[in-house]
Amino acid sequence: MSDYLIRNAKVINEGAITNKDVLIRGQRIERIDSSFDVKFKVEEIDAQDLYLLPGIIDDQVHFREPGLTHKATIYSEAKAGVAGGTTSFMEMPNTDPPACTLELLEQKYQIAAETSLANYSFYMGTNHHNYEELMRVDKKKICGIKIFMGSSTGDMLVDEPEVLERIFKGRNDILIATHCEDDRLVKQRTELYKKQYGENIPFEYHAEIRNEEVCLNSSSYAVELAKKFNSRLHVFHLSTADELKLFRNDIPLKDKRITAEICVHHLWFDKGDYDRLGSKIKCNPAIKEAHHKRALFEALLDDRLDVIATDHAPHTIEEKNNTYLNAPSGLPLIQHSLNLMLEFYHQGKISLERIVEKMCHAPAVCFDVKERGYIREGYFADIVLLDLNKCWKVSPSNILYKCGWSPLDGQEFNGKVSKTFVNGNLVYNEGIFEERFKGERLEFIRS
Repeated sequence: MSDYLIRNAKVINEGAITNKDVLIRGQRIERIDSSFDVKFKVEEIDAQDLYLLPGIIDDQVHFREPGLTHKATIYSEAKAGVAGGTTSFMEMPNTDPPACTLELLEQKYQIAAETSLANYSFYMGTNHHNYEELMRVDKKKICGIKIFMGSSTGDMLVDEPEVLERIFKGRNDILIATHCEDDRLVKQRTELYKKQYGENIPFEYHAEIRNEEVCLNSSSYAVELAKKFNSRLHVFHLSTADELKLFRNDIPLKDKRITAEICVHHLWFDKGDYDRLGSKIKCNPAIKEAHHKRALFEALLDDRLDVIATDHAPHTIEEKNNTYLNAPSGLPLIQHSLNLMLEFYHQGKISLERIVEKMCHAPAVCFDVKERGYIREGYFADIVLLDLNKCWKVSPSNILYKCGWSPLDGQEFNGKVSKTFVNGNLVYNEGIFEERFKGERLEFIRS
């Protein structure tokens, strides 16, 4: 492992941009200051005209391993994430088999320890029968418990009120993350459109089948349960203006018991994009009309929405190129999430400081992540050097997802990650990966 002295960087951190030198020694940031020298051997990096930001912490990804590795693996998707500036991820339990026991959960941690270039944590999955397993979870060792209160696959839909109440009450000491859609309404609305269109429902009607009512019914219920039992609730991937009334911005994030996430695709795409992209942007909850993404962006800026994530969910292109009822939901995004937000910056819609706040600082605060998410002396050196002047275009030749495609194919971006450090190791350097070093298991500070 080398030590590094990064010179002349524009450091984006804690609401400010300052010109600093940053010393990385071992796994940690040892010093942040105006120009200084050291008396031991370091590798110097001239970061003139580059921006330095904390590594992104993505709180919602689906890396498909074990059991679905024809779509993606922990190795392949973490690698794509590192190239896009993500240094830590929190991954979902709906693999095969679903991670609904401590034994299955630990198997995923072992895979990540051996293969992931990024730091990692995994959610414990829930079903109608694993309450005793949930009670065994150590709140300091995993990011949270995931409940699919809306449509899912296999044995992971939890919609019985008595089971939900038991979980919200019994584990109000750990973060409970929810996918909120009313499964009963989804099924009813799907049948309505099947009667008219059969298998060939136009993809634009995904926004009607999984409409505002579907989302609001479920998220309202989750918030109601959290308030009843003083649970620590985090609602994933908000997609409607209607749901924003459930969340507050009058207290600091660290004091919130109920928080909310926005995903980049719900800010970028809208219903008008189904004509062009069809199944490639079919996801749950659905991408909806343009007025929703405008309202969601406003709520992101005024702190009703706390965290930006991806819900990265790859499928093969053969699986996606199917009729509406047979095309799976989900799209790959982790390699390009920072670039999407940088485009909003170039459009004057958000500052660099706010991007860093919502993608780096806020996930660390929201999940009580230990010593990551900020550029601070003593913290782990999970940091990213960004060249805002570099223009590039997404193409099959530079897509790193195992599935090999992106709904952003052909999109031109202004700004590119130059280098990514994970735990002080330079794992990505101008398109070259150093795979000797692996990420580490995230730790959480919870009393």
